[in-house]
Amino acid sequence: MHTVQKIFLLVVFVFSFAASFAASKEQADALYEQDKFAEAASIYETLLKTEGVAAEVYYNLGNCYYKLDEIPLAVLNYERAYLLEPGDEDIRANLALARGKTIDKVVPPSEMFFVTWWRDLTHCMSIQTWTTLGIVSFILMLIGVLVYMFVMPITIRKVGVYGAMGLFVIVLVANLAALSQHLDQAHRNTAIILTPAVTVKSSPSHTSTDLFLIHEGSKVQILDASMAEWMEIKFEEGKQGWIPTKALEVI
Repeated sequence: MHTVQKIFLLVVFVFSFAASFAASKEQADALYEQDKFAEAASIYETLLKTEGVAAEVYYNLGNCYYKLDEIPLAVLNYERAYLLEPGDEDIRANLALARGKTIDKVVPPSEMFFVTWWRDLTHCMSIQTWTTLGIVSFILMLIGVLVYMFVMPITIRKVGVYGAMGLFVIVLVANLAALSQHLDQAHRNTAIILTPAVTVKSSPSHTSTDLFLIHEGSKVQILDASMAEWMEIKFEEGKQGWIPTKALEVI
């Protein structure tokens, strides 16, 4: 087969694949608008399995489960959407709304102000936006350096060098923010409780001491996932212990 024919077939396949995805999502969106939330959720779930993850699909799936009053699944999918698009205001708002319907009302432990500031900064945009900002700023920084090196008027040279210095800071922050989000997505160590209630144990055994109770929709940090049937978790208040793996799902 000639190279041109191969390229043509590849282009046709890509466009067919995109059209199929769009049609399926449009069908799910239409079902959602008709208040057929269970049917729409089923299609969104299929899209995530066959086409890959997407913040918009996770968000729509979360909306379906919220309408079906499946709050733990709504929180889970809003959290997954937030992980991919942390700067999206709709995702943040709906996640906060769903969290407000969970039983366990958690007050996060206090932390240093710069830790909160850095987390808020890195999550104000998606990893793609941070990456684009870093690339554009790097190119502009190089232009500023060239202006400083080759332009004769001293005023313009000062603009070039100070501009390059400022852009270097932006490049650094953008790369660190993108790296931070990449690590969050690559090493997922948080989960949502899906069972109505689960008793946290002192050790990975049903006969061990009961420590406390966690209800559905609560978010926990995974400390140890090396065992098949048990996970060591840490609750947002700082308490920790062991629960059955089947009681939660990783974000």
